[in-house]
Amino acid sequence: MSKVDAHQSGVTGTTRLTLKIWHPDCWTLEVTDSTDAGMIAHTVYNKPADTVTGHFTVYADQVDQIDEFIERTRESRLTDSVSELSPRHEFDKNVSNAGNTTREIMVEYNPENSMTDSLLAYGFVHDAPVRVDNGWEYWPLIDTNQRDELEERLAALEDEKGAEIEVTKVASISNTTNQIEHQQDKLSNRQREVFELACEHNYYAWPRETTTRELADELDISKTTLLEHLRKAEAKLLNQYE
Repeated sequence: MSKVDAHQSGVTGTTRLTLKIWHPDCWTLEVTDSTDAGMIAHTVYNKPADTVTGHFTVYADQVDQIDEFIERTRESRLTDSVSELSPRHEFDKNVSNAGNTTREIMVEYNPENSMTDSLLAYGFVHDAPVRVDNGWEYWPLIDTNQRDELEERLAALEDEKGAEIEVTKVASISNTTNQIEHQQDKLSNRQREVFELACEHNYYAWPRETTTRELADELDISKTTLLEHLRKAEAKLLNQYE
């Protein structure tokens, strides 16, 4: 059952919120629930057939935990194919919120088993990468509808998808500015430059309006270097949605 605190339901105006979601027939939830790795969902590419391909970063404390995650993903009845894009990367030593090693993967699966379209249909616009941990998805969203209808819409969404939904954070857009700026203080100058460029070019829009290759070309760096800076920035900023 969806849970909305009283102080949350009283927020007015356009809001940014995070939904903690479980729903059936989801490979990301099943695999993160059965392994010691988590993942960040970056974007989804439509395909001509009735499938989509998603771009994900898998993170864990140890390489073998990521290996197990990828193997379980390949074995899942809910995935069609899995491709690895890169070897592991080491995050900064003082960053622990997204594990110590990561790997980029592309996964093909049925979009009917995703919450993306349903969230959009109920007025929730995807706002940033989705984190998946321990069998739960954490969706950073912007709510485009009236706040006094939030609990009713979430209940209807739960019934439609057979889901469990909890609001873990909600605030008006205007009230989040200082908080986001404070979170960005954790970034190095290069990480901030890359992250701000990505935001400027709507890299986190849904659907995405630029590519990592285009961003890398603008900064005159390699795509691999840009991805490293961007993923480290995302890892440091993730806890603003927890």
